[in-house]
Amino acid sequence: MNKPIRRWMVFLVCIAFAGQLLVGCSAKSQGVKTDRSDKKQLKIGFTIDTLVLERWTRDRDVFTAVAQELGAQVDVQNANNNLEKQKKQIEDFIAQKMDVIVIVAVDSYGLTEEVDKAKSEGIRVISYDRLIQGTKTDLYITVDNESVGEEMGKTMLEKLPDGGNIVMICGPESDANSQDVAKGFEKMIKDSNLNVVKKTSVSSWKPETGFQAVNEALAELEEVDGVMCGNDAIAGYVIKALSEKQMAGKVVVTGQDADLEACQRIVEGTQAMTVYKPIERLAKVAAKCAVKLANGEQIVGKDIGENSVKTTDDGKDVPYWGLPPIAVTKENMDSVIIDLGFHLHDEVYLNVSEESRD
Repeated sequence: MNKPIRRWMVFLVCIAFAGQLLVGCSAKSQGVKTDRSDKKQLKIGFTIDTLVLERWTRDRDVFTAVAQELGAQVDVQNANNNLEKQKKQIEDFIAQKMDVIVIVAVDSYGLTEEVDKAKSEGIRVISYDRLIQGTKTDLYITVDNESVGEEMGKTMLEKLPDGGNIVMICGPESDANSQDVAKGFEKMIKDSNLNVVKKTSVSSWKPETGFQAVNEALAELEEVDGVMCGNDAIAGYVIKALSEKQMAGKVVVTGQDADLEACQRIVEGTQAMTVYKPIERLAKVAAKCAVKLANGEQIVGKDIGENSVKTTDDGKDVPYWGLPPIAVTKENMDSVIIDLGFHLHDEVYLNVSEESRD
């Protein structure tokens, strides 16, 4: 082949290659899908009241794992029971232009302005476990808290059939869920011969507040037959106080969250019951809904079961999904907690001899 022909063929090849490049660039500029993925990274901010309590570490781990599997990046922040710190975390999430912010509120009544600001910036917001008041979040997802209180009340009725004096040590008033739990409990025992002789709300979810609250009640009252506790961590300190007075196991104590130590106390006989919440399912559904919202999709009935709503204290209807809780006692510990893999058998029965397990 002579040189002029060779040069001409090279020239034609270069023109053809350049034409392909131009077509590719034109397709990209016109929005035609190419092999390269330009899909933006979804960003979810998750601020949690506290990670001291066992259950919140479970929520965090499951939520994060599921959201990441679905292609979202999750930034988890611990507010350490500090409202101002949580406000700052939400402000930071807004500044980072998160697609969705998920909030376990330190104070259900203290985040109205921050949520409104996030919404004004086009950021979707989920109330996780605690309904934020004074505004309308995009979703409220939790365990049915009135049912939690009702299960506690049922246990009191079963364990104290002849009646007795009950002390209620509820969660903080800043947590709207605490009011729902108390409402369910009081409704369940309303027409019984059980008497609520003292009702108090702890200042925070710090477990040691239960120790002080029950000691104050025991100092005031001649007889206490049962103590309804806002959660298992508080129940642990209540039982510690009762132990010091040789009353542990004689007073009916209820809690919620199915913490490992609470399950151990139940099989040992010092706590009557706890309430198991399907936390893994709750966190999975929350993560899936968060990713849907981040993608600009709407949450509909098939995503959250029935199309139900919860109304805030100022009359705003929020899409709501609530899981039913399960009461856990010594009798169904194995079938609920161990068979479902929530805790291991050897961990639950750590302090119980083989002879006394049957």
